[in-house]
Amino acid sequence: MLDSVADTPFLSLVIPVYNERDSLSRLHAEIAEVAAQWPWRMEILFVDDGSQDESWKVIRELASRDERVRGIKFRRNFGKAAALAAGFSAVRGQIVITMDADLQDDPHEIPNFLAKLDEGYDVVSGWKKIRYDPWHKVFPSRVFNKLLSLLTGVHLHDHNCGMKAYRVEALRELHLYGEMHRFVPVLAFARGFRVGELVIHHRPRQFGHSKYGWKRFIKGGLDVITVRLLTGFTRRPQHFLGAWGLGFLAAGVFSFLILVLNLMVRLIDAEAGAGVATQLALLIIVVGLMLLGAQCLLAGLIAEMTVARKWLANEPFSIAETIR
Repeated sequence: MLDSVADTPFLSLVIPVYNERDSLSRLHAEIAEVAAQWPWRMEILFVDDGSQDESWKVIRELASRDERVRGIKFRRNFGKAAALAAGFSAVRGQIVITMDADLQDDPHEIPNFLAKLDEGYDVVSGWKKIRYDPWHKVFPSRVFNKLLSLLTGVHLHDHNCGMKAYRVEALRELHLYGEMHRFVPVLAFARGFRVGELVIHHRPRQFGHSKYGWKRFIKGGLDVITVRLLTGFTRRPQHFLGAWGLGFLAAGVFSFLILVLNLMVRLIDAEAGAGVATQLALLIIVVGLMLLGAQCLLAGLIAEMTVARKWLANEPFSIAETIR
């Protein structure tokens, strides 16, 4: 890690970097231009997520000219969530703003984020109301945002916007892994922090290309389920898994009763009722539903025991204030 400034900064910028050599110098110049107009002390923390170009060389050059610039370099590409987590653990400011390094996020929005936080919010998420991305990226993103807002109760237009602002105490209670970086407002809201939204200026991409492909949408759908469990059923997983288990068991019992009724009809009248093939298919359905229901209940019990053990070892709740 590069040498840091002596004074404690008020504002920390965390910028994940992956093959962004061409945009870093210009981004730094724009940030410096904004900082020159405001009195806050700032640090600029670039996190190089295993870039294969000369991004780290550029970061080192920027740090040699500007004492506000700091850097973290990964040995290989670990993903954006890991880059943000590393940055969050290293920041020293009271306010943290994240932004992408590809110049699509406008540094001139920084004062607007600070003003929004002053309204009493702990997390402010950017909303790229007018986007300069291809339709095949914009449309699935809008569907994803609608679904996530509906399932979590955190109604944001752009959950995945890279430009967000946080009070540092909110970040201290979050643990990012996998692709959880896009759900930080949801996770913060679940911990009792106030979440707001700000319309920001989005700019067309000038260098490089998008790091996300079609696999992002499959992973995103799975992550939505994970986040729903984490935010809604962290301390009561059996309420979720058990409900599905009881549903499958009820369907299995109902199918079993139909099978028994059909067999009774066949005993009374050999030509009535369903044929052997239908009875065999129904039997397979009964067994499958019963097994699936039992597995869901068992998984719920195991999850309950895991949560109970964690709860006893380390109480997972957020304390806003104490009196000593």
